[in-house]
Amino acid sequence: MGQSESRKGELQLPPGQRLQRGWPVTHYGPVPKFRPERWEFRVFGATADGDKHCWTHEEFTALPYTTVVADLHCVTKYSMLGAEWGGVSARTVLELAPPAPEVTHVMVWAEYGYSSNLRLSDFAAEQTIFATHKDGELLTAEHGFPVRLVVPHLYAWKGPKWVRGVEYMTADRRGFWEERGYHNVGDPWREQRYSYQEEPGEGPEL
Repeated sequence: MGQSESRKGELQLPPGQRLQRGWPVTHYGPVPKFRPERWEFRVFGATADGDKHCWTHEEFTALPYTTVVADLHCVTKYSMLGAEWGGVSARTVLELAPPAPEVTHVMVWAEYGYSSNLRLSDFAAEQTIFATHKDGELLTAEHGFPVRLVVPHLYAWKGPKWVRGVEYMTADRRGFWEERGYHNVGDPWREQRYSYQEEPGEGPEL
């Protein structure tokens, strides 16, 4: 391997990250029990039509299926490169349940009231996906089954496991970890790990 090829491989890792061969299980709190008859995916808040949009598990898994090959960068400093994620594109959700014109951010809600806020532009990015599969296999419960959000260009905490819905917002509001000292944006290439690193305009007051 030439030096240029080696350097290219190194550039795949954001600063402070290390390559992870497996996929560690990291989350806060217990693994929820999946009850398909009670499961519902909701889009609510500042929708274009003012209505709440809901899908049962059967309806959600029947939405157009897509795959993206993308990395996962955990704030605990491991990176998993080149995974194939399968599921429903965030853009599909935006098309089926459009936000109002004044929406600037979303809050992604998961089991137990866990939440993560995203700029609308990050949520609408081409590779943002509500993943149901990894490398062709259904996600395990520990890794977020039935649905986890993957936002490859941000740290992994910005994409919660066990997602249950999306709230459209006309102003930013911090999510679970963002209220507890994590960076409001979470760009791994800028190593935006903690709130004290925030520049003016990168997040609401703590």
